[in-house]
Amino acid sequence: MTAFKSDFLQTMSQRGYLHQCTDNAALDALAQQPGGITCYVGYDCTGPSLHVGHLLSIMMLRRLQQAGHKPIVLMGGGTTKVGDPSGKDEARKLLTNDDIAANMASIKTAFGRFVSFGDGPSDAIMANNAEWLDKLQYIDFLRDYGRHFSVNRMLSFDSVKLRLEREQPLSFLEFNYMILQAYDFVELARRYKCNLQMGGSDQWGNIVNGVELGRRVHDLSLYGLTCPLLTTAAGHKMGKTASGAVWLNEDMLPSYDYWQYWRNCEDADVGRFLRLFTDLPLDEIARLEALQGAELNEAKKILATEATALCRGRDAAEAAADTAKKAFEQGSFGGALPVVKIARDRLDAGIEAFALVLEAGLAKSGGEARRHIRGNAIKLNDKPVSDEVQKITAADLGADGQLRLSFGKKQHILIEAA
Repeated sequence: MTAFKSDFLQTMSQRGYLHQCTDNAALDALAQQPGGITCYVGYDCTGPSLHVGHLLSIMMLRRLQQAGHKPIVLMGGGTTKVGDPSGKDEARKLLTNDDIAANMASIKTAFGRFVSFGDGPSDAIMANNAEWLDKLQYIDFLRDYGRHFSVNRMLSFDSVKLRLEREQPLSFLEFNYMILQAYDFVELARRYKCNLQMGGSDQWGNIVNGVELGRRVHDLSLYGLTCPLLTTAAGHKMGKTASGAVWLNEDMLPSYDYWQYWRNCEDADVGRFLRLFTDLPLDEIARLEALQGAELNEAKKILATEATALCRGRDAAEAAADTAKKAFEQGSFGGALPVVKIARDRLDAGIEAFALVLEAGLAKSGGEARRHIRGNAIKLNDKPVSDEVQKITAADLGADGQLRLSFGKKQHILIEAA
């Protein structure tokens, strides 16, 4: 492991964020200067929320700001119209300008909990690459910048090569993405003196292109740094579960479910996730990851609460932890469980068990819901449901007007009459 002198790169290395860097020594020297780094990470606006898969790069911006440097959150209002081919087998669905604007407005709400925005030297700023990409005159742009890119080299990057090896079509529109991303870096350097771009390791080729374009066109000293692409200890992609993506926005995923995602991590991931996704001191993390057996569950609860506090606020995190304690340790419902409202007249008539499991989001299809029931994985008010077409009615509601539907020991939904 490289011995860094700057607080920023020491933290990045010790906590496991550092994968590749274009020039370790030069960036380390720059990071030792107060406010020496202005760094950006880009986020395209393909949906209304980012998910846990994006969280690593957001935490990198947080570490950068904690070390006294300036983060730039770049919204891809322009590049979203093109689509990044990195890691994808097919072209991204093209969105309208209105779709992109709505997604951008929704995505922005997540960042305020991780980095502080303002006008100070290390305060974060948010930019939108549509400000410059939408104004490009294409022929002039190709003449001034396209000549600095070798098609031979572009074909060697994984984002392109893997798509071609799988014989999946790669449109000329997508092929332009890496040029536009490189231009983003140069434009941010001009506007904000940005000198570092960070991202996942799948962005390495795109980042290097930006570093080289800045040097060739304006003799700029730019740097690139990537984090590893994270998978769980079992090899699963971060941010994905059987029931869908783990969204950062609360209107897309209740805080209780977000807390449960971290609580349910594998034993082998506890220490790594504590280092990457919480602000706990490293010595405390070392103590927690050394726990064994049932004691390790306490470390998982701490991980869940600390990670949720960063994303949703301390009150939401503690409410989720309290709900879990009531649900699992005291046998009561707890007030923060996700609630699904069902029309009273439907409950009066009765809903078949498999249909209610599906409607509650505990299965992706009717067939899967039936399999859950046949496998004795579904409980109604803590009692097993054995009949797939058993009618669940208003009579099953408790005195509080709710019933609890459970899948296994860790997924619980409250059903109440609307």
